[in-house]
Amino acid sequence: MNAIETKWIAVGSIADIPREGARCVEAGALRIAIFRTVDDDVYAIEDRCPHKGGPLSQGIVHGGCVTCPLHNMVIALESGEAQGADEGRVTVFRTRQRDGLIFVSGADIASATARQPVSTAA
Repeated sequence: MNAIETKWIAVGSIADIPREGARCVEAGALRIAIFRTVDDDVYAIEDRCPHKGGPLSQGIVHGGCVTCPLHNMVIALESGEAQGADEGRVTVFRTRQRDGLIFVSGADIASATARQPVSTAA
């Protein structure tokens, strides 16, 4: 296991996120939505719906899923997979909690950042 695989990045306190709510963090060009369920489970996914790019952090959290506020696509928080008849997926980031703090996997962030398209705008 290398150093980046063991690095966990603190992104805030669980108390800062209401139950069935979300907060966002930026990692370069990447926007990550951190969700808290009614049972205090915490998930982190890309804050971009695979359908039309809607802000998942503004969606409704329910039963381990979030519903996109734009067109009602339902995304499983654990897998990032679209539910029902919809197709698509978002990037999922591993999370941990310790002493009330939420940590996101630095390795997952590095991997997702490396996959981001490079802008060629002049």
